[in-house]
Amino acid sequence: MKASRIAAAAAVAGSAVVVLSSPAFAHVSVQPEGAAVKGGYAVVDFKVPNERDDASTTKLEVTFPTDHPLASVMPEPISGWTVKVTKSKLAKPAEMHGETITEAVTKVTWTATGKGVEPGYFQKFPVSVGMLPTDTDQLVFKALQTYSDNEVVRWIEVQKDGAEEPDNPAPTLQLTTAAASGATAEDASEKTENTAADTTSTAASSDTTARVLGVVGIAVGAAGVAYGVLAGRRRTTV
Repeated sequence: MKASRIAAAAAVAGSAVVVLSSPAFAHVSVQPEGAAVKGGYAVVDFKVPNERDDASTTKLEVTFPTDHPLASVMPEPISGWTVKVTKSKLAKPAEMHGETITEAVTKVTWTATGKGVEPGYFQKFPVSVGMLPTDTDQLVFKALQTYSDNEVVRWIEVQKDGAEEPDNPAPTLQLTTAAASGATAEDASEKTENTAADTTSTAASSDTTARVLGVVGIAVGAAGVAYGVLAGRRRTTV
């Protein structure tokens, strides 16, 4: 009886954890494909899961930060969705990498032309962004998720240091430095060139080896023929 009560309590506790944890897994988020290096360009994916059982996600609106504006924002075309990029004049011109920026992308809106993101599925919305700022460690993108029943979920709450995750956290992109992210693009290019050089060297070495073996084979064959002719002459003489 005691064991049964313990098992029942454990089951209830386990189900409570699942129920309480599920919203954390269902929010709209943003992650880079690779690394989002300060001062560089990156492709980031806005991941939109459908947390409803009876409605589809039909619209996503992502607001881009104006305190750290991005001069280049290019969404990737997605089948079944239209996309609209909205630019606005900045309240205060920003200096970015030696250039003065007076306007920037402030919103990107995706609208489904079909069923959208159905229950039990998620969708990624890739965007190329840059140049990423160098004076901050993160970028906050507030998002609105609209369902087919006209419900709108506002993912706009900013995570505060030391506080628990809010119920509707805004997608936040963490930025890294070139040193923290490992090899830079130049390093990757040099590595590619070195790999190509090694491949060429290996191929050349293999070709040389094959030629040497071919010459040796011909020499051995010629020696065999000569030996056969000489042996035949000796038999004839005898």
